[in-house]
Amino acid sequence: MVAGYSVEGARARFSSLRSGFAFFDAPGGTQVPDEVGEAIAAALRDASGNLGAPYETGRAVEAILARAKDDAARFLGCLPDEISFGMNMTTLDFALSRAAGRDFSMGDEVLTTELDHDGGVAPWVELAADRDLHVRIARATDELTVDYDDLERLLTDRTRVVAFALASNATGTVADAKRICALARDAGALSWIDAVHYAAHEPIDVRELGCDVLICSPYKFCGPHLGVAYARQEVAETWRPYKARPSAETPVGRRFETGTLPYELLAGFSATIAYLESLGGVAVLRDYERRLGRRLLERLPENVTLYGPRSLEGRVPTFLFNVEGVPAEDAARRLAERGLGIWYADNWYCVALGPRLPSQSIRAGIIHYNTEAEVDRLLAELAAL
Repeated sequence: MVAGYSVEGARARFSSLRSGFAFFDAPGGTQVPDEVGEAIAAALRDASGNLGAPYETGRAVEAILARAKDDAARFLGCLPDEISFGMNMTTLDFALSRAAGRDFSMGDEVLTTELDHDGGVAPWVELAADRDLHVRIARATDELTVDYDDLERLLTDRTRVVAFALASNATGTVADAKRICALARDAGALSWIDAVHYAAHEPIDVRELGCDVLICSPYKFCGPHLGVAYARQEVAETWRPYKARPSAETPVGRRFETGTLPYELLAGFSATIAYLESLGGVAVLRDYERRLGRRLLERLPENVTLYGPRSLEGRVPTFLFNVEGVPAEDAARRLAERGLGIWYADNWYCVALGPRLPSQSIRAGIIHYNTEAEVDRLLAELAAL
């Protein structure tokens, strides 16, 4: 047991966890505590308006937005003015990359890694097609971690952005963000982080990381479907956004929020942050999750082949594997029939890594509402497949 954290107390706040079904699908999206849904419903009921209305619903919307900005800033370690909300990480990434790329020149380069989700790569691929840029890809090691030697070798005086996933949604491996951000800075490039998978498992402080941009998605940490972006003020102020001309220019984060925001989801986001903080915060939940992750790794049956590091060093508790003699789809469907939720897929949206992965695999992700008993059930069912 992790001091100060009760998994039973956390689980009691989720109606969706009462059926006995064990959800190991957190990498694709978590379950949501009831209080988050209640906050969304309350906002729709009591704050169905828009910014600027000189009466109660307008003031309610303004309060929701202000609180959400404060909560996101506290979660990421930045200023509220540096926060932008959007539909999801990918949408925000396309918008911000387009704004940043206005000043790029033909032949400029963007450096990514094989471990990146395509939501963090495709915006640069499309920008490159529009502007005659080059997208370079740093290889992963045999253990499916970032090859820092290859990444450093690919940096040139034409590199404008180094974009990378802080944690791989496929293998769970974690990048050394401080190291990569420092390399980007020394090369005169922007450091651009996809933290969608990482934010659910580890605390984030953008100042400590030294990054210029970081984007995450609350639905990966028990919140609504939404995107949250940090862009360093000194950088973002130099970008001309793609937006409706009368919409806000200040504070700087507002200029990248195109159209009317989903204020009810922002209320749900604030409820999510309050939920996480009531449990002790992500640092406390990390320690609990890692204990479960060690239990799974140490007891993996002999019929299971794991892809990626065989310890929790340099990873979050997300595990990619196959069961000997059982196709991934069959394994996932049979486990679902036995009350265990696990996904199967091909490249897991890590397009560059795809050729180095099996044609299909299954993925189990541990989150703070999972239990030892659920992990033991999963291990027993894997052994029995």
